[in-house]
Amino acid sequence: MNRATDPKSIAAQAAPAAGNASANGILTVDLGAIAANWKKLEGKGVPAECAGVVKADAYGCGLAPVTKTLSDAGCKTFFVATLDEARTVRATAPTAKIYVLDGLFSGTGDQFAAINCMPVIGDMGELAEWDAFRSTAGWLGTAAIHIDTGMNRLGLSIGEAQGLAPRMKTVNPGFSLVMSHLACAETLGHPMNARQVAAFREIASLFSGVSASLSNSSGIFLGPHFLFDMIRPGAALYGVNPTPEADNPMQQVIDLKARIVQVRHVAKGETIGYGATWTARRDTRVAVAAAGYADGYFRAASGVDGTRSAETIVAGQRCPIAGRISMDLTAIDVTDVTAPVRRGHMATLIGDGITVDELGHHFGTIGYEVLTSLGPRYARVYKDAPASAEPPKAMDQPAPQAGD
Repeated sequence: MNRATDPKSIAAQAAPAAGNASANGILTVDLGAIAANWKKLEGKGVPAECAGVVKADAYGCGLAPVTKTLSDAGCKTFFVATLDEARTVRATAPTAKIYVLDGLFSGTGDQFAAINCMPVIGDMGELAEWDAFRSTAGWLGTAAIHIDTGMNRLGLSIGEAQGLAPRMKTVNPGFSLVMSHLACAETLGHPMNARQVAAFREIASLFSGVSASLSNSSGIFLGPHFLFDMIRPGAALYGVNPTPEADNPMQQVIDLKARIVQVRHVAKGETIGYGATWTARRDTRVAVAAAGYADGYFRAASGVDGTRSAETIVAGQRCPIAGRISMDLTAIDVTDVTAPVRRGHMATLIGDGITVDELGHHFGTIGYEVLTSLGPRYARVYKDAPASAEPPKAMDQPAPQAGD
């Protein structure tokens, strides 16, 4: 039976947990699914080590609880974007290897040393500063070298990387990882993939004895020659489809519900919302849910006459958005819902068949941005949370920062 039509599921949607009675919306993160996704990717990547990318508050899912979950599952290496994120990971996973993707900011070498984490170096000036810090401080910690193979975002040029190869003959070259990043991995037959893997294979061969890493979530599915020594899944851990040309092999992680604050009747011919973009073609029953673009439910998914809007699930049935999504509220056409719909019930925005990828399509973006935009006003609920990884109180969590 489909969860959306299962009477027990419908009852759960209608009756939010008593402990969240004051919350406008409830964001449930399935940590068990995150662990299962990591293990699946680990198996897919054998013999490569499977790291975990937990930047941007673990893609909006909660950095501390996700790190603890992945560490307990066997993950030993984590990638973050910032030093602040690295500090949280270090506090949660004391023995993990931690790489900071945004690299070394001027004068921060001692902060890397203090928590024993590693910058991802992508600029020769940055490397010179890191070397100077290591020499002055006597710090023997290492770094990753990021080589640009075609992304043209961060990274040393091929020529610059070749010039560093002689360092590999020294006692302590200072590198523990050489890496690059795929630009088009989600498109199976894109010619950029072949060019990048060939370039990376050639340059990585000059860094013998150092682990090599190329593949992000989608790259893991491009074939064994993309795996190298380490894979770096991010979005796939959180349920985003790494193979958009095929069915999603990952378990869904997020369930998002918003509370219905009013049910009203709109007469045929009347309009709903800002700009009067949606006109009732019949006498219409509308449920107004307490979530809007301030909560990461983007205005782009609004209901406009003549176009297909995003959908929600109310009382087990899919229902379209009616009118423009506003800052705090979204109107939903529930005319065809046969079960009772009342103030205080919940509308499902993500879950029960509505994926982050589907919502991303309606938002005009990707699942990554959906996840990292989920606002701080939702009460966070963690399923299968380890006892030692209690997240901050639901309404006190900082807003997740957007990442890619």
